[in-house]
Amino acid sequence: MMLVQVLLGVTLTVYLAHGSQIDYVNSLSTTWKAGKNFEKGSEPALGLSPGYKPLTPSSEITYDIADEDIPENFDPRVQWPECYTVKEIRNQGCCGSCWAFSTSEVISDRICIASKNKQQVEVSAEDVLTCSGAGDCQGGWPSSVFDYYVDEGVISGGLVDSHKGCQPYTIIGDHPCASYVPTPKCQKSCIAGYNRTYTQDKHFGSKSYGVSTKEVQKELMTNGPVAATFTVYNDFFSYKTGVYHHVTGQAEGGHAVKLLGWGVENGVDYWLVANSWGTVFGEKGYFKIRRGHNDCGFEGGFDAVTPKLE
Repeated sequence: MMLVQVLLGVTLTVYLAHGSQIDYVNSLSTTWKAGKNFEKGSEPALGLSPGYKPLTPSSEITYDIADEDIPENFDPRVQWPECYTVKEIRNQGCCGSCWAFSTSEVISDRICIASKNKQQVEVSAEDVLTCSGAGDCQGGWPSSVFDYYVDEGVISGGLVDSHKGCQPYTIIGDHPCASYVPTPKCQKSCIAGYNRTYTQDKHFGSKSYGVSTKEVQKELMTNGPVAATFTVYNDFFSYKTGVYHHVTGQAEGGHAVKLLGWGVENGVDYWLVANSWGTVFGEKGYFKIRRGHNDCGFEGGFDAVTPKLE
């Protein structure tokens, strides 16, 4: 065992000295392929505050789905296609606002799913970032966003039926970033020309709660996507396709994303996830991560919220 570890270490050292981490990952014939997504040293900022723990699962949440009825594959874009016709992969830009994007996207999806497509709202990540008190461009807490949604309400921010929402995201720019921007100030107003006031545009949630890994598949099938968190290692920045698991590189920090569903690829179980680094990353902005091994702490629990429909 010691010899194998030494040889692997020597192999990695040689690749990093004469090639790249991408070459090393691809030389292993593992379950995923690496490629260049970002310039070295200009990777996206990670925005999950240190020490974050998902909400405790609620015993009040039950499901009418038996374990044996959980399918091999599940994708909400197939289950509820009408709720994903206007959805797109978002880009947090030069700000560590992954926590704001993952939660606002979960809320958007759940409003549509719960209303059976009668309400389509793309929740404003800008409002969540600047006004929720859950964090800033240096990091935040996903569960606090759901509390804000329940207590104070959220507004619209994106394109729905080709109309801009109350407060679109203002931090633009693809990577590499010359520098990471300061957090914008909270603006309790809508953009000029929008047909509702900030207060009129509010949407509210009814209950936030935690979901265990054991129950998350039933939760996804019943209510839609949830907010997930995990540790990003250096090799994740170069993920291109396949089922990711950590191969090499140091831990860079915590990250928040939207967990959509699951499946099996080439005999490997995976979780299907939407990122907020634009479509240049991974599989057009999505990625798969190995399921059942708690890779990178991905299966440490999830956060969810129930919409209060208008």
